[in-house]
Amino acid sequence: MSKISEITREKWILGAFPEWGTWLNEEIDETQVLPGTFAMWWVGCTGIWIKTENNTNIAIDLWFGNGKRTQKNKEMDLFHQMRNMSGGRATQPNLRAAPIVFDPFAVTTVDAVLSTHFHNDHIDPFFAAAVINNCSDDVPFIGPLKSVEKWLSYGVPKERCKVVKPGDIVKIKDCEIVVLDSFDRTCIVTANEDIRGKCPTDMDEKAVNYLIKTPAGSVYHSGDSHYSIYFAKHGKDYQIDVALGSFGENPVGVQDKMTSVDILRMAEALNCKIVIPVHYDVWTNFKADPEEILMLYKFKKDILDYKFKVFIWDVGGKYVWPTDKDKIKYHYRRGFEDCFTDEPNVPFRSIL
Repeated sequence: MSKISEITREKWILGAFPEWGTWLNEEIDETQVLPGTFAMWWVGCTGIWIKTENNTNIAIDLWFGNGKRTQKNKEMDLFHQMRNMSGGRATQPNLRAAPIVFDPFAVTTVDAVLSTHFHNDHIDPFFAAAVINNCSDDVPFIGPLKSVEKWLSYGVPKERCKVVKPGDIVKIKDCEIVVLDSFDRTCIVTANEDIRGKCPTDMDEKAVNYLIKTPAGSVYHSGDSHYSIYFAKHGKDYQIDVALGSFGENPVGVQDKMTSVDILRMAEALNCKIVIPVHYDVWTNFKADPEEILMLYKFKKDILDYKFKVFIWDVGGKYVWPTDKDKIKYHYRRGFEDCFTDEPNVPFRSIL
C-alpha cells in the first residue's frame, strides 16, 4: 500500500504537533542550573518556566490552546470580555501566531503550577491533566479563586489547589512566592452579566501578580496587568531583578495590553534590573514589534537616567540570570559547534 493512501488528517496532526515535539521538555529537564543563577524559558504568551540551582521547577501561566479556528461564528459571546469592553459584536480575529514549543503531556517534573488569572490563555486543562498523571501527587496548583475554580472544573483535586490573594506568601522548596496585586483591568470587565454602573470588588479573586524569589534573584510576573502607578509601591517594597510585562498593539476600541511606553514606565516604577516584554507573540490581532520598546528605550534612557535594561526574547528561548543580564536580544542556538570534527564529505575542499 502506498504511503499516500495511509496518510490521514489524524496522522498529520500527531506527526506535526506540537511543532517542537519534546525538544524543549528535554532541554529543561537536562539543564543543570549553576549556583548563583536561575534559568527561565518562555513557553509562549505569558507562560514561563523557572528552574533554580536546587532543581526547583515552577511553571507559571503555561497554556497550550489556540484562538479562533473558524469564521463561522460571526459574533462574540454576549458577555465576552472584549465585547463588554468595546461594545463591539463581531468576532475578533485572534488567531494563534506562535507555535506550541512544549509538549505538556511529556512533562516529567514540576514543583508548582501557577496561574495569574482565569482567562483561557493563562490556565490550561492539558497541562493540568499531564501534571496530575505524570508528576508527584503533591504538586500544588496555585492561583486566585477564579483560577482555582477553573482547575476544579477540569477535575484537579480540591486538596491539590491553593487559593491565594495579595499579601500571601507560599514556600516552594528553595523559592518564596509573594502574591501581589494585579492591575489587569480586562479581568474586571470579565463578567457574565450587565455590570454597567456597578463597582467591582472582586479583583483579588480574579487575578494576581507574583514575585518569585529564588536563591539567585527574583522574577516579577505581572500576568496581563495594565500599567498602574502602584507598580512603584511594589518596586519600593521588594527587590526585583527581572520583570515581565504583557505588551501588545491594542486595536482601536480596546485597552488590553501595555504599550511600549507602559513597559518602560513599569520597569522604572518597579526599579527592576531587566524588563522583558511577553504576550505580543501569540495573538495575530494584538501582534506588536518589541523593537519599538528598544527604540523608545534608547531615546529616553539617558535623559531619564534609566537604571534598567531591556531584553527582547523569543518563544522557546532560555534566559539565565545574572549570566545574561547584559544581553539585548535573544537568538536561537545556531548549532554546528562541532564543525570539522570529521573531514567534510565533499569532492574537493575548494567547494567549501
